[in-house]
Amino acid sequence: MPGSGPGLPFAVQQDMKISALFHRTVTSCTNRDTLARAASQLWEHDIGCLPVLGDDGRLCGMITDRDIAMAAFLQGAPLRSISVSSVMSKEVAACHPDDEVDAVVQTLTARQLHRLPVIDDDRRLIGIVSLNDIARAASAGKIPPASVAKVLAAISVPRSLASTAA
Repeated sequence: MPGSGPGLPFAVQQDMKISALFHRTVTSCTNRDTLARAASQLWEHDIGCLPVLGDDGRLCGMITDRDIAMAAFLQGAPLRSISVSSVMSKEVAACHPDDEVDAVVQTLTARQLHRLPVIDDDRRLIGIVSLNDIARAASAGKIPPASVAKVLAAISVPRSLASTAA
């Protein structure tokens, strides 16, 4: 079964595509927005991250509530005076709707991510998939529940420990 075997902490139904799991309605912000605007969107939609779109409408970054909190603490400036582009993660992993679930889970695990933007071939945002979506798939019998626990454990290792184990 794809995704199972030595060193891989999960197993999913063969050929299951991420298109069966991801959310197609996504709240995002732009790289020109302020952290105040991004924080407002996070609060209003009860979410922990926002995909960031560039002037061309393509995915160019991600920003989390933690990014905003750390920027506020470290810069000591009002959120309205700090741009999203100065704080966002610019190296963004993403997936496509036709990607197999096991490949997406591998990316989440390897990069210690809880969420992954879903993009089209032009890097335009079309959705987002989260660890919660994977867990719900397990609850529905599409992914073994024990595999979800292994993935959660892998992405929850503190980065300092994960980097020394590699």
